[in-house]
Amino acid sequence: MLIARRPLIASAALALPACTATPRPQPLSATRGPRCLPIVNVSPARVIRTVAGLRPYRPSGFVVRAEALGDKRLVHNYGHGGAGITLSWGTSRLAVDLGLPGHSGPVAVLGCGIVGLTTARLLQEAGRQVTLYAAQLPPHTTSNIAGGQWHPASLYDPAQVTPEWIAQFKAAMDYSWRRFQIMVGEEYGIRWVPTYLQMHDDPSEDSAEPDPADAYEADRVILGPGEHPLPVRRVRRFSTMYAESGHLLRQLMRDIQIAGGRFVIRDFATLAEILALPETLVFNCTGLGAGRLFGDTGIEPVRGQLAVLLPQPEVQYAYGGQMGYMFPRADGIICGGSFEHGEWDPTPQPERIARILARQQAFFSGFRCTA
Repeated sequence: MLIARRPLIASAALALPACTATPRPQPLSATRGPRCLPIVNVSPARVIRTVAGLRPYRPSGFVVRAEALGDKRLVHNYGHGGAGITLSWGTSRLAVDLGLPGHSGPVAVLGCGIVGLTTARLLQEAGRQVTLYAAQLPPHTTSNIAGGQWHPASLYDPAQVTPEWIAQFKAAMDYSWRRFQIMVGEEYGIRWVPTYLQMHDDPSEDSAEPDPADAYEADRVILGPGEHPLPVRRVRRFSTMYAESGHLLRQLMRDIQIAGGRFVIRDFATLAEILALPETLVFNCTGLGAGRLFGDTGIEPVRGQLAVLLPQPEVQYAYGGQMGYMFPRADGIICGGSFEHGEWDPTPQPERIARILARQQAFFSGFRCTA
């Protein structure tokens, strides 16, 4: 859910006078940036809900691999950190391509978040009968709490991944990027949104190391002082897709049911219970549950907390930086920015929510319009 994939080092926001009126989105000026952007009205009185979710984070990245489990073939597809929605179709494509060859008959999918749902849909598209087993169904999954930005975030530690994993990562991004594009529209609640990402004040501090995700920032441009109305020196502007997560999950469940899929509410405590399933091909999309079920000690919860403000239809851009992040959606303005390692309690913390709101309030009060 966080925008930044690597730590961001930048100076404090500049103290600049705010725009006095809420402007309409304006065309790009000769300096390549809009002269004004609508200001988000950040106030505790406008908060309509607060939520907290536990990202299934692995410093060495997500897991897509197959193994034998008794008389079954088990295919893992978990550990997506804050990039579950972003990579869902892509890692599911890798997992299905790994598991299906040589198999006939029904298939089991464990987990009903975005990764379980996309895995099930790809299996159905391959002509397989699918049953999804999960302790919780939407809207009671971590994926329902996701901000919904298409941008791989809080996913891995660059020092702990292998070249082989990077190859998987690139393949997953490529398929997922293309798959989401054909879902844009009201049916799945997906749309393109201009996005601004805070950069270092000094260009010499920008990383010279290419990031695999940079290629998926459409219409990317760097804007400096005087080229944008934001209260920071430099930003990267690009367009990417955003999903209203609850809407997307509901529609995927509908698609699975229309195609004959079944949902079974069941929590697995032991491998023996999985071995007792009638299906001989099983896809593990349990997220954090993989640590307990399959002994993965490399996975940990990273709690993210969100304050959701009343919708502002005029806000048609997203932002991420030192203040956290803001995503505009039809169901509300998503304000976030927490990344709390090792926290297992999925309950919003009032003091943390208050800090998120204070940072965003200070940021948006610094907007200025350029001539």
